[in-house]
Amino acid sequence: MLKKTPLYDQHLNAKLVDFGGWEMPLHYGSQIEEHHQVRQDAGVFDVSHMTIIDLTGKKVQQFLRYLLANDVGRLTIGKAIYSCMLNENGGVIDDLIVYYQSDERFRMVVNSSTKDKDIAWIIHHAKEFAVQVQERDDLAMIAVQGPQVAEKIKDLLPTAALSLKPFHATWDNWFIARTGYTGENGFEIMLPAKEAPELWEKLLANEIKPIGLGARNTLRLEAGMNLYGTDMDEDCSPLEAGLNWTVAWKPLDRDFIGRAALQAQKDSANHRIMIALVLQDKGVLRDHQAIYTDNGDGYITSGSFSPTLGRSIAFARVPMGKYEQVTVQIRNKTLVAKVVKSPFVKNGNILI
Repeated sequence: MLKKTPLYDQHLNAKLVDFGGWEMPLHYGSQIEEHHQVRQDAGVFDVSHMTIIDLTGKKVQQFLRYLLANDVGRLTIGKAIYSCMLNENGGVIDDLIVYYQSDERFRMVVNSSTKDKDIAWIIHHAKEFAVQVQERDDLAMIAVQGPQVAEKIKDLLPTAALSLKPFHATWDNWFIARTGYTGENGFEIMLPAKEAPELWEKLLANEIKPIGLGARNTLRLEAGMNLYGTDMDEDCSPLEAGLNWTVAWKPLDRDFIGRAALQAQKDSANHRIMIALVLQDKGVLRDHQAIYTDNGDGYITSGSFSPTLGRSIAFARVPMGKYEQVTVQIRNKTLVAKVVKSPFVKNGNILI
């Protein structure tokens, strides 16, 4: 039986699909309209399927500096970082956001599809540091995204939340972060599950429209954001997933899980890389399509039609090299795709 979020009854007018074992809204009528709604106005997402984990203990900061490739030692209270959690071979177990609440308390949000293995991995390594690991399945999570969000939500959030900088959070009754997965301004709100339906209805009453998983995917792709299980997994390192910037190499004496393997891969200068593509011909770039380059073959990890650009875009994994264009196999045709710098769109602006 599929799991349901605390907001399931709010989605009964949507097209529901199985998303990693959760019954979730794909769209509420038009995926394209929902995409434009977030880019141009404001939309609300149910992301309660995500897993919230609280980590506490005197050595919790030391633990997270060992567990994650990015360095929580750079954080101050109320700030967050995005990081990969690696296995010993440098492969990505999951990508996540972690928030610094106090010297002895951090909050982590991980993907729903990797929940069981994530929690098992975290608990296994937390024992040595006497860190307590608590899954917060009593909480729901709502994301509100778009250029008009701050104006439309100002009567529902405390002043401290409205003035947050990106990747900062505040908490009192609700945990409110200035984060998101769309490339637009917005908030992610973690609150008691029983309070989520009332907040959802208030957001709709403020003319913030509900958005499904379909638009969430095209928005994140345009924003240059990876999707776990598609753009990276345990057989792929951050260096191969375009996430070099999430690895904190300094200080040099900080050991983290997977560091030795990652360093060896970096030193070899012979690993695969991620590139961003825009199709120059008519057609649609899709996951798993073959890529041909002068340096060897690759494949598309994420591909879709971009509603904002009106063209097809993709991420692709290819052999290391410098590229201006590649060819893509689409059915029985070989078409040209231009290599561009990611992201494609940010804060409503086309960047390519």
